[in-house]
Amino acid sequence: MARLEDIPEPTRSAVRDLPCPEFDTTPFVTGLALSERRVAIVSSAALIHRGDKPFPVGSGEYRAVPGTWNNADILMSHVSINFDRAGFQRDINVVYPIDRLRDLAADGTIGSVAGTHHTVMGSTDPAVMVQSADGIAAALHADRVNAVVLAPV
Repeated sequence: MARLEDIPEPTRSAVRDLPCPEFDTTPFVTGLALSERRVAIVSSAALIHRGDKPFPVGSGEYRAVPGTWNNADILMSHVSINFDRAGFQRDINVVYPIDRLRDLAADGTIGSVAGTHHTVMGSTDPAVMVQSADGIAAALHADRVNAVVLAPV
């Protein structure tokens, strides 16, 4: 992870000066036990299937990542001068921990793994992602997901 002071200008100023939305806090509530939860991944690695069009830089879109994709066919289209791809190249679970979720479901730690996961382009202005956030939330609800692993890049 790059430190802000290590990022060259003008990127440093652009990132530092991005307006971030504020959200009301929600009181903590109890929910289902983890062993009863359906879990999905939301990654900011801009994951694509081999042969698909990469995410454009600064894109506010999101894309579905079917759980049936073969890991060898998943590519990362996230672009940043501040990101080292070595971890992803060695183990996709660094940015998309699908195998770990499957392990947790197999041993009963979580109830099940969602059929579809979601990805966005990291380092994107939050103001252009509102529609995507709503779309992801609706898709997760439709898939009966009640827990999410956020995998930021």
